[in-house]
Amino acid sequence: MFTRDLGEDQGLILAQGKDSIINATIHMMFMQIDLAVIWINRDFSVVDTVLAKKWKLAYRPKQAARYVLETGVQHLTEFHIGDKIRFDEVS
Repeated sequence: MFTRDLGEDQGLILAQGKDSIINATIHMMFMQIDLAVIWINRDFSVVDTVLAKKWKLAYRPKQAARYVLETGVQHLTEFHIGDKIRFDEVS
């Protein structure tokens, strides 16, 4: 929340137990930077993307999602609705 910049390979994946619009909604209050937000469903398909602006009250996906990927704005154009995503374990 208080980060002022993200490195090229940094981000955050938020996961929940099932697809939901309400539980996948995020807020940007107190954020110091804009973010690329990518919503991904249980089938690992991108269901929505947005450029989330700092201090905006809320963003919600157009379709239910299980995962929310928050990363640097430079990555927003790399994701499109319908894309399949694979998560690899990183140590």
